Amino acid sequence: MGKINEKGIELIKHFEGFSSELYRDGGDLLTIGIGSTRGLDDALLDSTHRAITEDEAEELLRRDLGRAEYFVARLVRPPLTSNQFAALVSICFNIGSGNFQASTFRMKLNRYDYAGCADNFWQWRRVGGSAGRISNGLVRRRAAEKALFLLD
Repeated sequence: MGKINEKGIELIKHFEGFSSELYRDGGDLLTIGIGSTRGLDDALLDSTHRAITEDEAEELLRRDLGRAEYFVARLVRPPLTSNQFAALVSICFNIGSGNFQASTFRMKLNRYDYAGCADNFWQWRRVGGSAGRISNGLVRRRAAEKALFLLD
């Protein structure tokens, strides 16, 4: 495994959407493009970052996905199908590598409990951490990621 497949990219684009302008996501992080929290200069976004084009958003997405792909490949031991890898890259992209590493679903997967992994995606449905509010968008995203993970 090394690259997210098209199904995974489409899932991410569907749930992230596109914005050429800076906005605050549900977790109050400055975001741009297709869910990027870093600009073209790779610095964390701040109010001085300018609007971007769709091509620049695609460039940011490829960069960000490369990071998520790296962490999934590094932190997951069992063999994965293309769809399993894509689902894990999507959730890693969304929750961050630190949360991915600490997640129950990853620990279950590393014990070769594929079903247990998929059944624990739902735990990442809150905005603002474990004490945050449940987000309907994240509930739908986790269900879509689980479905992709379980797809043959």
